[in-house]
Amino acid sequence: MEKARQQLDETDGRIAAAMLASPRASWRTVGRVLGISERTVVRRAAPLYHDGTLRATAVRNPVCFPDLIPLALRIRCKPNRIGAIAATLARRPDTIWVDVLGGGDEICTILFLDGPDARNNLLLRDLPATAAVQSWTSHALLRVFQAGFDWSGGLLSEAELAGLRPEPPQAAPRPALTPADHRLVAGLVEDGRASYTDLARRAGVSALTARRRLEALAGGTVLRLATEVDLARLGIRTEALLWMTVAPGGLEKTGRRLSRHPQVRFASATTGSANLLVAVAATDLDALYLFLSDTIGALEHVSTMEVTPILTGVKRTGLVRPGSL
Repeated sequence: MEKARQQLDETDGRIAAAMLASPRASWRTVGRVLGISERTVVRRAAPLYHDGTLRATAVRNPVCFPDLIPLALRIRCKPNRIGAIAATLARRPDTIWVDVLGGGDEICTILFLDGPDARNNLLLRDLPATAAVQSWTSHALLRVFQAGFDWSGGLLSEAELAGLRPEPPQAAPRPALTPADHRLVAGLVEDGRASYTDLARRAGVSALTARRRLEALAGGTVLRLATEVDLARLGIRTEALLWMTVAPGGLEKTGRRLSRHPQVRFASATTGSANLLVAVAATDLDALYLFLSDTIGALEHVSTMEVTPILTGVKRTGLVRPGSL
């Protein structure tokens, strides 16, 4: 069994939170925002990346990749096989998240499937042929609300978050993707903090062009830069998925409002009986209860909600958790 990891100290935790909010922020910017020296940031952050505590990556926006089909699956499994099923799903290159839920007999996974054939093969061939899988429901992700993408676990103030945010790009059409862009995106998926020189070498362009294209791709929401960390090391020990039914006329408003909440990691409108999927991270069960009673309870358009606790995260933002397999 994996040994429990110790919680990061306050300085390391705040540096990690800054990297969650702004994955490619320079050490100088992080130090300025947090009120510590650049040297301290480098000395503290480098070991966190080296030992895998922090891992940088990128996630494609399916809206900009028409062949991708974003799908959330709730899979009921035989409890004695759930670990094997979760591990098999996590090894798939098209899974983004894999979580074990509830009483240990259900998995939620988010996949970016490469077209209708891949979707149909999974739903009509692979899952039915797996004896340990008892049932499943699928939910297409219709719209991911992006306001929560600079999430910091509630460890940073709004002023600090503002200092980490890049200057908003000038209004411009979403850039058309070139073959070099696809190579650039692939490099960022492997290492979200790769140098512009390394990215340029991979994409076959100059470092200046790599930087300019990365800024255009991120600013045009073609991709989302991301940092992955075990939330327990930040003192966040309770995670849950909320499957909410929201009146259609209030779906956009509700999704946007929740995506800006400091305890919300992810929010997406979906197909299915529940039309809003929200991932919540809280320090403990009492904090989760207060979020449900105070924040969700105040939303006028929510009619029903199912809360499924996350027992363990096997894969997040396309990265398998260390020691989870």
